[in-house]
Amino acid sequence: MAAFRFRLQTILRLREKERDERRRELAQSIQARQILEDHQQQVAAEWQALNERLRDCSQAGEVQVDLMLALRRYQMMVAAQREFLAQQMVQVDEEMARRRERLMEADRQVRVLEMLREKQLEEFRQEEKRAETKVLDEVGARTVQSEVDS
Repeated sequence: MAAFRFRLQTILRLREKERDERRRELAQSIQARQILEDHQQQVAAEWQALNERLRDCSQAGEVQVDLMLALRRYQMMVAAQREFLAQQMVQVDEEMARRRERLMEADRQVRVLEMLREKQLEEFRQEEKRAETKVLDEVGARTVQSEVDS
């Protein structure tokens, strides 16, 4: 009996490698998004602390103008950093969507080949079964014929 051989196995392996690469790319973008979220949380905490410090400076009896000006300048830098992070987050989200789409396509291509392999394997098994049945029928016919001849 011959063993089943899927003729497109090499292509299937290539598609699986491509799918795995797409998974790694998506994982990288998810990791980049997580890093951005962590950074945004740090900047938000810094923003909150800065606002509290400004509030404290303005409530004190003696106003420290130089300190307040320095805090306001720093507040503008933090605001710019928040805006920059928000823009980066949008870009990362767009890239994640593209990578998800590419992964879905690569996964679909692998599934198509796997389904074809399964179909061909089933056809191979059916053919093997038919051949085995034919051999058994011939053996049975010979046995019956030899008993009749005896």
